[in-house]
Amino acid sequence: MNTKLVIFAIMAGVLMFSMTSFKMKPEKKTLYDFKAKTIDGKDFDFSSLRGKKVMIVNTASMCGFTPQYADLEKLYQQYGGEHFTIIGFPANNFGSQELGSNTEIHEFCTKNYSVTFQMMEKISVKGDDMYPLYQWLTEKSENGVQDAPVQWNFQKFLIDENGNWAGVALSKELPTSDRIVNWIKGNK
Repeated sequence: MNTKLVIFAIMAGVLMFSMTSFKMKPEKKTLYDFKAKTIDGKDFDFSSLRGKKVMIVNTASMCGFTPQYADLEKLYQQYGGEHFTIIGFPANNFGSQELGSNTEIHEFCTKNYSVTFQMMEKISVKGDDMYPLYQWLTEKSENGVQDAPVQWNFQKFLIDENGNWAGVALSKELPTSDRIVNWIKGNK
């Protein structure tokens, strides 16, 4: 057999293996890889948030932290717009504190806290039925940064303007804390 032909075949095989191996590596996910439904049932593509910092928070209507809706709305009114937004995900994973339907939750938030930031449909933020976005938010193997399981209602996740996981704030930390405000404003 021709030596040049054998060498060519080997090199072609190595090249094909290299290309296949490269394609098989999972791409790093960002917020922009996800979609969800709004609280009123409309499709929402997170890629529409490109260029904005985002706070994602799991909410509940009957929790000791429920008054944080007022702080979230205050933060949204002050900084929301072209460079920052808040997305709320009602969830009933802790103490049965969000029993309402999407319609009831929307009415509660609007009537009691004048919420204008985007609320999404009720989901699960932990367990076997965890919503895919929350798998990314809570698992280092998904977000590439940190494991951050949801510990209670009103845990806040911070996503940078490139859609990358940037941090977490536990329920006790107010949305208006200096650390969060400084992050929104671009201060370290």
